[in-house]
Amino acid sequence: MATEDGRRVVVVTGASGGIGRASARAFAAGGDAVALLARGADGLEGAERDVRAAGGRPLPIEVDVADADAVEAAADEVERELGPIDVWVNVAFSSVFAPFMEVKSEEFRRATEVTYLGYVHGTRAALRHMLPRNRGAIVQVGSALAYRGIPLQTAYCGAKHAIQGFHEALRCELLHERSGVRVTMVQMPAVNTPQFDWVLSRLRRHPQPVPPIYQPEVAARAVLYAAAHPKRREYWVGTSTVGTLLANAVAPGLLDRYLARTGYRSQQTSDAGGELAPNLWRPADEQPGSDQGAHGSFDDQAHARSPQLWASQHHGLLGVLAGAATAGAVAWLVGRREQA
Repeated sequence: MATEDGRRVVVVTGASGGIGRASARAFAAGGDAVALLARGADGLEGAERDVRAAGGRPLPIEVDVADADAVEAAADEVERELGPIDVWVNVAFSSVFAPFMEVKSEEFRRATEVTYLGYVHGTRAALRHMLPRNRGAIVQVGSALAYRGIPLQTAYCGAKHAIQGFHEALRCELLHERSGVRVTMVQMPAVNTPQFDWVLSRLRRHPQPVPPIYQPEVAARAVLYAAAHPKRREYWVGTSTVGTLLANAVAPGLLDRYLARTGYRSQQTSDAGGELAPNLWRPADEQPGSDQGAHGSFDDQAHARSPQLWASQHHGLLGVLAGAATAGAVAWLVGRREQA
């Protein structure tokens, strides 16, 4: 529900880079006021400029989503400065690229606190304001890895699986209460974001998204649509997401073996691995000149469009068209038989 002047108040966590940054710009292009929650000062300044240039009203707030009290305080600040929160988008995460036994316990815990509990804290802060008004939408940015784990990403996959379970349970509670607040989830493919230059890595080669790779603007369009149509429980973005989830549902054991053979190679480039600027404990974009924006270093490989995204958003229409085509084929066959 928009304010009197037609704009919405939107909160985006992880807004300094990647999908969060692209989503903030997309909301701003519609005239929305956008609260930008992230840790890196330089990235936040860049996101603030982007939102203002796109036509929105920015409110940058430096916050670590793993800190529940800080997230609650940020939500209160948004309500004071911008007005009632209409949309809350959880995006922020961090992780470690490494075989499980090479991930230290404190690193695994920290990745879980940011990637999973950060969503829990954001959702709780949003609901505290939305439930009394009986309106609002919460968008959880998920991944195909919320259903299908892959090697070298145990911390991230575990957190995304946890978010999926949390989302389903919460959605059932809101439906039980007949609440006007909606929660939806967007399952993403591999996306060209700065994380592959930021996330702590112990791989021999430089990490990369598993192809096919999509630009963050594709993900942002999905987030924007989900926020406007939050009654759907989830959306799938990218043909790779659809293929992965369907294969995992039909033959998970076969997919285990396939990923065991290909999962290491497909997540690394041919370049030697080096010391990255790991953002697990401190933001990689905290210093002047460190802002990378929404895109990572795979622009030459990334797709700017996803026909499957349109299909996910219009599955009802596709069902009608498929039904009409089937009915037409049946009628044609009946006509042929009658003529025979």
